[in-house]
Amino acid sequence: MTWTVRKLSLHVRSLALSQFRSHARARLELDGRPVAIHGPNGSGKTNLIEAVSLLSPGRGLRRAAAADLPRRPEALGWRIRAELVRAGALHEIETGAEPDGARTTRIDGKAAPQTALGRIAPMLWLVPAMDRLWTEGAEGRRRFLDRMTLSFLPDHGATVLNYEKAMRDRNRLLRDQVDDPRWYAALEARMAEAGAQIEANRAEALSRIEAAQPGAESAFPAAALALERGENRARAPGTEMLAEALAASRMADLHAGRSLTGPHRADLSARYAAKDMPAAQCSTGEQKALLISLVLANTRALASEGAPPPILLLDEVAAHLDADRRAALFDEICALGVQAWMTGTGPELFSDLDARAQFVTVLEREGRSEVVQDG
Repeated sequence: MTWTVRKLSLHVRSLALSQFRSHARARLELDGRPVAIHGPNGSGKTNLIEAVSLLSPGRGLRRAAAADLPRRPEALGWRIRAELVRAGALHEIETGAEPDGARTTRIDGKAAPQTALGRIAPMLWLVPAMDRLWTEGAEGRRRFLDRMTLSFLPDHGATVLNYEKAMRDRNRLLRDQVDDPRWYAALEARMAEAGAQIEANRAEALSRIEAAQPGAESAFPAAALALERGENRARAPGTEMLAEALAASRMADLHAGRSLTGPHRADLSARYAAKDMPAAQCSTGEQKALLISLVLANTRALASEGAPPPILLLDEVAAHLDADRRAALFDEICALGVQAWMTGTGPELFSDLDARAQFVTVLEREGRSEVVQDG
């Protein structure tokens, strides 16, 4: 299977790092093909794809604070500069922070909020910690779901931020044992409006992803998905219903010191469709395959709707995949025309890609990373 640039493509054309993590300086020139990054453990491979993840809304694939990102925090800030091509249009993105400063973002030379990146650079990622996604707490599954939702609905990130800000303010009242209903009513109205939109957005994303799974010729199993909303709610509430639920829960929330009702309590469940088995009961390899299946279905859904497919960041993707599934994954990535950034310890893990990918070697020398672009 060959690789070709699609008209409606999205890819990083150039990436430059300055004092970011283990990289004092690094620069890559890219053409849209998948990027296979290899090198020893601890050499700085994941740091490269973390930098790419910071070209999208949020705190990146490690959810790190800006103060944790510079190579030498006591003396220097950090900077990431990139050129992104989206459907033929070129965008320049710069993000970084000065010592002890907040992270800033510029798009095409102008200061911009991070949420604006969602309209330019939708991204999906899988990292080794997510191998336990189906067996650990619901917070990680919500983040995974919201990242998929953001790829379809770029305003979802701003809606989540609005909800979380109102909830933080409400939680502060709860911790301080404030019982004035007027204070709560205003915040609950904001939470209800944003929360109802969050639930509707998540349901829409799941519908699109599930529609992209049946009939796919894939080595990765289809997943039956469901949104578990909690509070014994079988369906998404409207704004008014959620506001009523928040008001009704004030007494319990006062005792708990936090908000116990709303979309921040939701969970994503998945079943291995062919086996009718909950994902949490599947083998480690099957759980990994289900995650990859969802990422591919998400990408397929966007492509079928005429939108550029998202950039994929797949850290140590070969873990738990046998040779046949690795080859199948590479074939699907190339068929979808997506720029996937993949890391692994050796180039042999990506041998099935051959000329369909650009190869990058990362080495550790004298306490810092050295990047060599092979092709």
